[in-house]
Amino acid sequence: MSPTVFRESGYRFFFFSREEERMHVHVVSGDGEAKFWLEPDIELSKNYHYTRKQLKDVEKLIEEHLDELTSAWQEHFGN
Repeated sequence: MSPTVFRESGYRFFFFSREEERMHVHVVSGDGEAKFWLEPDIELSKNYHYTRKQLKDVEKLIEEHLDELTSAWQEHFGN
């Protein structure tokens, strides 16, 4: 199961249900995919095919939706 938290600017932000405990979000679009840690700070974990500009845009969207992502993580994973 991989619940979508939100979609914006062609990107889908979601979680995988059975993955590591450290809070993070996956991002996918037609151009590639990435994984960002959400704690202790927003930080790129993995990148597949996104340009530096795309990563910067994605990170900005994560910053703008951080409260929503954190709440969704806590609701989904129960911690």
